[in-house]
Amino acid sequence: MISRRWATVYALILIGMTSLPYLVGYQAAREGWVFTGFVFGVEDGNSYIAKMLRGAEGEWLFRTPYSAAPQAGMLAFLPYLLLGKVAAGPGLHEQLVALFHLFRSASILLLVYAILRFTGLFLDDLSWRRWCVILSTAGGGLGWVLVLAGRTDWLGSLPLEFYSPESFGFLEIFGLPHLAAARALLLLAFTNHFQPPDQSGNAWRTAFLLLGAIFFQPLTGATGLFILLSVEGVALLRRTRPFQLQPLADRLWGLGPILAMVVPSLAYYVYLSSRDPFVSLWTEQNRILSPHPLHYVLSYALMLLPAVVGAQTLFREERHGANLLPLIWVVLLPFLAYAPHNLQRRLPEGVWIAWVLLAALGLQRIRSPGRARWLGGLILVMSIPSALLLVAGGLRSATQPSEPIFRPEAEVRAFQVLQDVAAFDAVVLASFQTGNALPAWSPQRVVVGHGPESVNLAALQKEIEAFFDAQSPDSLRRDFLQEAGVEFVFYGPSEQRLGSWDPAGADFLIRLHQEEGYSIFRVLEPRLASYAGPP
Repeated sequence: MISRRWATVYALILIGMTSLPYLVGYQAAREGWVFTGFVFGVEDGNSYIAKMLRGAEGEWLFRTPYSAAPQAGMLAFLPYLLLGKVAAGPGLHEQLVALFHLFRSASILLLVYAILRFTGLFLDDLSWRRWCVILSTAGGGLGWVLVLAGRTDWLGSLPLEFYSPESFGFLEIFGLPHLAAARALLLLAFTNHFQPPDQSGNAWRTAFLLLGAIFFQPLTGATGLFILLSVEGVALLRRTRPFQLQPLADRLWGLGPILAMVVPSLAYYVYLSSRDPFVSLWTEQNRILSPHPLHYVLSYALMLLPAVVGAQTLFREERHGANLLPLIWVVLLPFLAYAPHNLQRRLPEGVWIAWVLLAALGLQRIRSPGRARWLGGLILVMSIPSALLLVAGGLRSATQPSEPIFRPEAEVRAFQVLQDVAAFDAVVLASFQTGNALPAWSPQRVVVGHGPESVNLAALQKEIEAFFDAQSPDSLRRDFLQEAGVEFVFYGPSEQRLGSWDPAGADFLIRLHQEEGYSIFRVLEPRLASYAGPP
């Protein structure tokens, strides 16, 4: 009871700390500006609201609004589609943003509770379990030293804690609730599966928890299953020397519910990425690669020495079969982070918790409790600055209205006009910057607007630039509009920066709206098949 009360209080502190920049953003929105609801990762933030808006409009299968290409729809981003169904009526965008942050708050509560339970498999001392919870959610590596030194591009990238939610934990609770919820369910699945013998976990419960992780983030479920099977395989080899077939068959039978439920779910996404034409293009374009290996060294250097001691402790003990889990999780880090996969940086999901847990076990080995707690406090102090810098950066951005965190009020009014005059799923031509924000306010599709989700992005951007180039012939514009199935053209300052062509003089467009430099045009020629870009 005491531990749950502490977890609740700590989660509320995290919710308050991470919500402050968003609240400041709403307060700072001066006349002429509208706050998007996000202080970092705005491109993805807008896409989450756009997904929720499609759910509010009745969608059950996900089809991205950031492409004009034909899509069959798939079971993906279901949390956002379902959340959208709660909202309706006036002020829809504000409702969706509020629901997003309620989801974020609930994910924080669930994650804190899950970490506290998971660490209980290995740590009896409640104070060390709390230490693990704080570091797992608000801790980071030594990347803040590079940031303060102005070396934010060291070895070609930012320090991991400032852009990789999978490698740490704070970014997930700051603005990526589906990842935080998936991690929480993964930890609860591990907790259930590796229970002590007298509290044997139920395989069906483990399977359902892993399915829950997949529901929020399929790759988290895939990583979890891989780690679980790796631990089971190594444990089986340790217990059955020389190798015997019967124990292997018995263990596979015990894992049957997990394999039977989780593998088909993951196979669905593998099938989509290889067989569905649109998803294949999306997958090929979506490249999230790991940085230079020294970034991982810098990230986990604080934990390295105590973690080695903790690893030795676990390896020597036979602690109800769970002792191998954090060891193998950490050992698998380089194989996951540099796997031959275009989403390799996402694969070491949650490994930071394994590092923190091993470090806590190592610090417990120090004979003097006072010295152990002093070192633990020092690690905590050295680990927290990254989170503080992220919050400070969010506060600074929230107090200075400018794009993309804020959108011009006149632009938002134009989005609302488009919502009134355009049919659901109508294709709108706009610049990438406008195209990213538009589907968060109005349920239409854009030709480009999101890095991974706008298939053939590079080629299409060149065509859009040519469209707004005054030197291009009108025949090129007509052909592009027809091929892309465009029904409306959005024209504002962002589009004007692409070229000097003025659509007001085109005989194939009719203006429907004009206010403060923003115009909406309807295409007079009939819409043809949707367009994925040049071959």
